Amino acid sequence: METETRREFLKMASVGSAVALSALSYSRIAGANDRIAIGMIGCGGRSHDHFKQISAYKDKENVEIIAVCDPWKEKREKMAKMVKDVFGKEPKQFESYQDLLSKANVDAVVIASADHVHARQLEASAKMKKHAYCEKPLANHMKELISAYDAVKDNKVIVQIGTQLRSYPSFTGAREVYKSGILGKVGRVEQCRNGNKPYWYSKIVTDLNPSDVNWKEFTAGVTDKPFDPVLCSAWYGYRDFSDGPIPQWGSHFIDLVHYITGAQFPESAVCSGDTYTWKDEYKFTCPDHIQVLWKYPEGFMVSYSTNFGNGAGNSFKIFGNQGLMDLQDWNNPILLPDGAFTKTDALKEKVEIEPVERADHILDWLQSMRSGNEPNANIDAGYQHAVACIMAMIAYDTGKRQIYDHSKREIREG
Repeated sequence: METETRREFLKMASVGSAVALSALSYSRIAGANDRIAIGMIGCGGRSHDHFKQISAYKDKENVEIIAVCDPWKEKREKMAKMVKDVFGKEPKQFESYQDLLSKANVDAVVIASADHVHARQLEASAKMKKHAYCEKPLANHMKELISAYDAVKDNKVIVQIGTQLRSYPSFTGAREVYKSGILGKVGRVEQCRNGNKPYWYSKIVTDLNPSDVNWKEFTAGVTDKPFDPVLCSAWYGYRDFSDGPIPQWGSHFIDLVHYITGAQFPESAVCSGDTYTWKDEYKFTCPDHIQVLWKYPEGFMVSYSTNFGNGAGNSFKIFGNQGLMDLQDWNNPILLPDGAFTKTDALKEKVEIEPVERADHILDWLQSMRSGNEPNANIDAGYQHAVACIMAMIAYDTGKRQIYDHSKREIREG
């Protein structure tokens, strides 16, 4: 009986404050009969996932992909073929995102390019009044982050950031349970996300020719290094284009911390790491071991670490004085009384967290463009995760504690 009571309590907590997601039927939404024309900016692996999701809703949501863009010819042409096979029309192809925005009559874009151009492409899209789905990390530097954020706000476009985990029913359930206060006083949130080899090694292509890629368009001025097939194909591992595990994997984690706890910005960050295991001829510059510790004004610490020397030890936990929330299984988060100092009758044994159903990430974006509602991971959520990640990488590079002043939108040593 006690177990059933606890389960009912948690179920009510997860449902009671959830917002209904099916606001208006499709037929009643203004502009429902107008087809949404989409352009794909970046045609690599992530865009293939987005393509499949958009294709699944092409009839129900009345959407069509009409243009594709990538400086890498092979990727661009492969995506164009996929589009023609599904939508029945040859899409326009572009090397430059500026050309796609100015020459293709699109209503929205999917930005799934390399990390170093996310923010500038989002800014340009917003200024052209195009809605956008933009992959994470939103930005690698504060100046470009602020410019992109302001452009989105000024032009009132609908933007969904690619931190899709906040659209999982399981994590939304965890959010509602967290709000119930069942964990008591939360003092620490942590994730260890490890692997036995850095993910960028799987991207290496050694036989790529200079004629295959518009190198100037790809680099976008962030480096003057000459074309190199490994630098181009495995850009994930080079600081010229990406900052490694924290903004790549850690952005998902810190976005979930914000989503579940309601926190917005860290007040400080310290970070350390290096390349300890994977030293070889490729000379990758992103660290294969790294750890960051953020301090939040809400009164808890948040820890993220990656170990690419050994894949064991993965975990994702929220620690409270009445118990802990284990989120390592993304689809089945649980509550445990383990380690509790203060006992509560509502949490005496393992309890599975009830999911809260909601639209998936792409569908939520498509529906938001018609309804005008804010999507699950709006530009504010993207700004928040980007600030946390940028703070961490500045702390990593300088070896000094970083502080964020939101009123000034400024990161400084402190």
